[in-house]
Amino acid sequence: MWMAELYVVGVVVGLIATQGGVATRLGLALLWPLGPLAFLITVAGLLVVAGIAFPLFGVVLAAVVAAAWWFLR
Repeated sequence: MWMAELYVVGVVVGLIATQGGVATRLGLALLWPLGPLAFLITVAGLLVVAGIAFPLFGVVLAAVVAAAWWFLR
């Protein structure tokens, strides 16, 4: 339920704080969760590429992911 409330708050803030026409304000207000999602996808992609380009970093990253999976399951 808190996710829906967070989304509604984001929509209201987007409608109030955005400058532009009605269509711009409505579009940005409804699509605001795509920004953080795009950020997460970009960071994940950069971590994968860095793990391939720098093997030592890849080993450390794999160990951190495995430890997080092990402790958080």
